[in-house]
Amino acid sequence: MSQPVRAAQPVPGPGEQRRTQMRRVVLSGLLGSTIEYYDFMLYGTVASLVFDKLFFTGLTPPAGTIAAFGTFAVGYLARPLGGALFGHFGDRLGRKAMLVLSMAMMGVASTLIGLLPTHDQVGNLAPTLLVVLRLVQGVAVGGEWGGAALLTAEHAARRRRGLLTSYVQMGGPAGTVLSTLVLTLFATLPDDQFLSWGWRVPFLLSAALLAMGLFVRLKVTESPLFAEVRQNNAVVRRPLVEILRRPKPLLLACFVVFGATVSQALTSVFAISFATGVGYARTDILVGQLFNGITAAAAMPLSAALSDRIGRRPVLLGAALTLAVVAFPVFLMVGTGSVPLMMLALGLLAPLPMGALLGPVPALFSEMFGTSTRYTGVSMGYQLAAVLGGGLAPLAATTLLSVSGTHRPTLVALYMVVACLISATAIHLTTETHGHALDHTTTPVPEKPLADHL
Repeated sequence: MSQPVRAAQPVPGPGEQRRTQMRRVVLSGLLGSTIEYYDFMLYGTVASLVFDKLFFTGLTPPAGTIAAFGTFAVGYLARPLGGALFGHFGDRLGRKAMLVLSMAMMGVASTLIGLLPTHDQVGNLAPTLLVVLRLVQGVAVGGEWGGAALLTAEHAARRRRGLLTSYVQMGGPAGTVLSTLVLTLFATLPDDQFLSWGWRVPFLLSAALLAMGLFVRLKVTESPLFAEVRQNNAVVRRPLVEILRRPKPLLLACFVVFGATVSQALTSVFAISFATGVGYARTDILVGQLFNGITAAAAMPLSAALSDRIGRRPVLLGAALTLAVVAFPVFLMVGTGSVPLMMLALGLLAPLPMGALLGPVPALFSEMFGTSTRYTGVSMGYQLAAVLGGGLAPLAATTLLSVSGTHRPTLVALYMVVACLISATAIHLTTETHGHALDHTTTPVPEKPLADHL
């Protein structure tokens, strides 16, 4: 008896294959940055609540808080190193391999933090190991963001580049929301249980997130623009040196995002410590952080899509100025001790312009550098801003608060205003890149010299 003839399965056409690959790239970028920032920002939240009590015992409460924030800053200090290392090899060997490595490093480091002994168990070895693992986290996240952003940009169509790359940027608040949500579940435990084992579980969950992220990332193809550079033997031996020979794009990129990184650290990591001192319950603060991340994530694709239509500069400039305007109201509202006002300040007023300022950044940065040095340029620009802004902001704000008074955050708000105005100035000096092609090998020459913008 003859077997029935099976109909041939249709072979996907080139257009469908490109769309499938684009979806994988976007999903990989979103998942990768979410996982990286889940681990990275989880550390900051736990540092605000736990580390001064477990790893820096014997210090006064203010000194313990500063020490805990010091280890938080160490991660930021390592981010430019990660940007330089991963950027160098990403520009020489390829984007995909470096992104797989960065994700693996972050997942392993975070899982090990969840297994660390405390100061009471092993003495000074405990904070030493904590700092080492935080350094690994910083190096890993320093290589992740730039690689994920430009890999998406180099696959994306020009007219949708801002929107598609903003999904990578959404991983920051998405990871913060996820880490805060998980931590909030365990923060409801009695204090003795939370301090003994409850804070560890969110770090241990990193192993499961790592497996999921690697599964998606390994299916992504290499950047077609980098493949073309390699095929044409146009790979640069020392991409960082090439970037530093013409440092203007790097410096502008750094200060464009400076205000957002400062504001992000002040309204998340520092705000938790400040709100605790004002007298808010731990769970109320964490719920405020959940709204903070959700609002910022929602604002990012909206501002990025708008930048695809009207340009990067007007969207970024409006967001930076708005963020400067809301700085004083945000901290005054948190300082009242009112839970609804705190929720409004941290959950809407601050993250809306902050997300709008961050949304178009991956597309803008990718358009500012050539393919042969793009990984290095994009990574270093963002990570320098992260260390100068976000990494030092909690320490600086804690110091300013001690000068002005425990419940008077006037100087902290002024610090945020100045940072946003610095960003607004850098945005004004940046050439509009909306609609630019990415197939140039070297860094594009601006249409106007810097002097014409002054």
